[in-house]
Amino acid sequence: MYISRSVLLLILAAYVFSPTAFGWMIDPAGAWYRPYLIWAAIVAATFLLQARAPANEDELS
Repeated sequence: MYISRSVLLLILAAYVFSPTAFGWMIDPAGAWYRPYLIWAAIVAATFLLQARAPANEDELS
């Protein structure tokens, strides 16, 4: 299975910055929507990094 470089870089960045991001996310003095920003970023990154299907794949031949 091939893992693209961008996905590998995203996994590495998540590993390196997860303690800082988690501390920022659960800070009691922070805004209530901070955890939702993290999840929105994860969903957006997943959408952008997913493999695109060719346009003619949906057509039955």
